[in-house]
Amino acid sequence: MIQGRNYYLVLYILCFIASMVGGTVSTLMSVYLPVVVRELPSDGNSDINAVSGYINALFIYGWAIGGFTWGFISDRIGRKKALLLAITCYGTFTLLTGFMSTWWMISVCRIFSGFGVGGVLVVSFTLLSEVWPERSRAVFVGILSIAFPMGIFSAGLINYLLPSWREGFMIGIVPLLVALIGSLVLQESESWKKQKEQGTGSATPFSNVHKRELITGSITFGSMLIGLWAIFSWLPTWVQQLSISADAGRERGLSMMCLGVGGLTGGFFSGWLVKWLGPRKSMMVCFTVCALLSFLLFKTNNNVTGLVFAEIGILAFFFGASQGVLSSYIPQLFPTPVRATATGFCFNIGRLFTATAVLFVGLLVTVLGGFGNALYIFSLVFPLGLISTFWLKKTT
Repeated sequence: MIQGRNYYLVLYILCFIASMVGGTVSTLMSVYLPVVVRELPSDGNSDINAVSGYINALFIYGWAIGGFTWGFISDRIGRKKALLLAITCYGTFTLLTGFMSTWWMISVCRIFSGFGVGGVLVVSFTLLSEVWPERSRAVFVGILSIAFPMGIFSAGLINYLLPSWREGFMIGIVPLLVALIGSLVLQESESWKKQKEQGTGSATPFSNVHKRELITGSITFGSMLIGLWAIFSWLPTWVQQLSISADAGRERGLSMMCLGVGGLTGGFFSGWLVKWLGPRKSMMVCFTVCALLSFLLFKTNNNVTGLVFAEIGILAFFFGASQGVLSSYIPQLFPTPVRATATGFCFNIGRLFTATAVLFVGLLVTVLGGFGNALYIFSLVFPLGLISTFWLKKTT
């Protein structure tokens, strides 16, 4: 049996790969959608944008429900079993997607793929927060937060290397291998085993004892999530609208590069930010900078300049940092018997609102007269998140 530092290394690699491929799976259908639409039978009136929105919404809703459900399962049967089952779930349905011949069959596979991915992102962070040495926990959990966006980038690489979408979805083999290896080498969280032996496994995070942390944790994580997804989803379109250049496509692509690089860098350094300022002050800094940068970006720029890309990069850095900080902080708000259930709730209740709210950006654009005004309205969730941090309890 693997012990000591070697075990921590193996555990971390397996969690990182499972989270990264989860990111790949989340966007793989969007990448291949133009090819899939041409191949699968339809009624002849299929709008690729409508199909894309429908398929992606199903995945996000499955993701959110999975986050709730797997957190509850993890508190009942253990971190190891829940993590391996969640990995197996999304790996299996990703693999099956490549064999589907109708849209309704693909829809079912996408729901269950999202269901598994949501579980992996909750249980892996919960497990690491319990077993990783406290001295370096924030740093390594922060670095784990960049695995998912790395997977999103790799979806484009898979599309480049494998033009066939059916071959691309064979990536589902990777999480199945991770689950197989994990079943042989992973160990159960000692913290969870101790609580189970003491008979505290029937506790609920929805009692009055944990109500304050559950509400404020959900508002804090959800506020950043709504603002992040709205801006990531529609910022390239705003750049296109703002551009006076003949090469607007290049500027749009550059804006996405700034978002991606900034987010990855922020996530990587989030652990050091926590060690320097502590988790609560780190979140306050992230929310404050995101609120200020959103105002500068969307209310003071009339055309695309180098300053716009710099502001996008800084905003994305603190987006990424916030995800690392919150991923290590939220699980520590709750005791072991309810940790995964409560973490899954805090991570995903905002996702349900996000999946719905982002769809209203188009309506706001018409009412408010432009993408800049609409995105700025969404950025007003950042002050709400900042206020909520004052009510969160302190953790180490």
